[in-house]
Amino acid sequence: MDNHNQYATGVAVDRIATLAAEIATRTAEKTRLIDALKTYGEGTYSGTKHYVQVTASERSQLDLKAVRKKLTRQFIAAHTRVTEVVTASLRGYNNSVTKEAA
Repeated sequence: MDNHNQYATGVAVDRIATLAAEIATRTAEKTRLIDALKTYGEGTYSGTKHYVQVTASERSQLDLKAVRKKLTRQFIAAHTRVTEVVTASLRGYNNSVTKEAA
């Protein structure tokens, strides 16, 4: 990779890290505020331009561990869908790993 591309990708990575930190901070604040509203119970809570509706409901979850014990590997393989997924992960450097080694 030439120096120009390395600089451009480095700028992008640093901006992604900054945004991730901002999002984490705002998400934590949002969660605290929502949790506070939930303590008032079910209802609609109005702001000046928006509202939050708190509802209680039941959710069913299938115990896949128990299901896997009952079904054969062949059955599971025949009914498993495989798709390609491309991901990007943001990681930080620590003291023992430098940018050159990464």
